[in-house]
Amino acid sequence: MAISNATLAGLTRTQLLEMHYMMSLLRRFEEKSAEEYTRGKIGGFMHLYIGQEAVGVGSISTLRTEDKVFSSYREHGHAILKGMEPRAVMAELFGKITGCSKGKGGSMHMWSSELGMFGGNGIVAAQLPMAAGLAFAAQYQGLDSVTMCFFGDGAVDEGAFHESLNLASLWKLPVVYICENNQYSMGMAVTKAWAVDSLLPRAAAYNMPGEQVDGMDVIAVYEAAKRAVERARRGEGPTLLEIKTYRFRGHSMTDPAYYRTREEEHEWRNTRDPIGIFEKKLLEQSIATQAEFDQNDARATQAAEDAADFAENSPDPSPEELFTDVMADASTALSFRRERE
Repeated sequence: MAISNATLAGLTRTQLLEMHYMMSLLRRFEEKSAEEYTRGKIGGFMHLYIGQEAVGVGSISTLRTEDKVFSSYREHGHAILKGMEPRAVMAELFGKITGCSKGKGGSMHMWSSELGMFGGNGIVAAQLPMAAGLAFAAQYQGLDSVTMCFFGDGAVDEGAFHESLNLASLWKLPVVYICENNQYSMGMAVTKAWAVDSLLPRAAAYNMPGEQVDGMDVIAVYEAAKRAVERARRGEGPTLLEIKTYRFRGHSMTDPAYYRTREEEHEWRNTRDPIGIFEKKLLEQSIATQAEFDQNDARATQAAEDAADFAENSPDPSPEELFTDVMADASTALSFRRERE
């Protein structure tokens, strides 16, 4: 097959293939995480991102290194996309000292201030006011950075959602709010929880632009996120994106998902898989070959296996680690304050 040099959404062939690799990496990493969970190597709750890869890849691809990301408990993929090594993410899942939070955070608390990954959050909607706060800090300090905040459809009816969007709009904060609407808040279908059929009226209520995006099409996500990020960076304020997607697994590893039919799951997996949709688009436009997709998938599988081997062979935290990173040292905080003054 002759390879075209045509671009897609302004992205080069190299960039498009990298997006495909990252989608494959997230898929294989999560599948490996599920395997290790069933082996008892990972404990606690764990919420997988399988099926939602186009949302994370399409949106985070629009960010710069200095931009910040907040997420919910379904955040392994967001951490990797923001630059965190798969080894550090898997080691955190295993509770090992080599994890990004020294093994003390686990699945819901991937963190790296250096990479601008300001953590997952186990409290529904808690990340929204924190994202507004960080965006306010950037605005106050005159920094040219944008904060991107991911949350699920279950967060929309929390008070924190409304308070955050109101203040972000009022102060024109450089923040992009992304609702990953996977259509089920735990076991509750969105159609039974929302009085409206989209988030567009809620965006309008806070005087900000809103878009409903096909979350299974990585290019559609990229284009919508790019518009929102550029708007925020110009100082024009926040945007609310409702990106409709579908999780292929249950809410968490312990969820049998009896609240939805197997026929529905089969339909989404076989006709709406975001990786398959992207591959078809690249093939139709002669931008990539099946051999390149296979190569990316092999690389992704190897990276996931390597991450699991690294985590397995990493040491546990020492008992002394229970006393570190618990509270800021008072003398250090006082010294910092004096320097600022």
